[in-house]
Amino acid sequence: MIRYAVLAGLLTVMLPSAPSLAVTAQQKMATCKFGADNQKLQGAARKSFMARCMSNRNDPRGPAPGEPAMPAPPQH
Repeated sequence: MIRYAVLAGLLTVMLPSAPSLAVTAQQKMATCKFGADNQKLQGAARKSFMARCMSNRNDPRGPAPGEPAMPAPPQH
């Protein structure tokens, strides 16, 4: 029983320090390429898709149904 308490305490301390959504540029590129291949994009459409996908902007699809919309960030 003590073993489970120690394990639970250790996980509680370690989990917040783990990067939950950290993605390397290489992983993001692979995901974007998969998306472009899945949609069978070529030429200018593929280049535009890859540029949008690799940017660090928020998802342009908008909020989920029933979720309030977030205001757009200021443009510089």
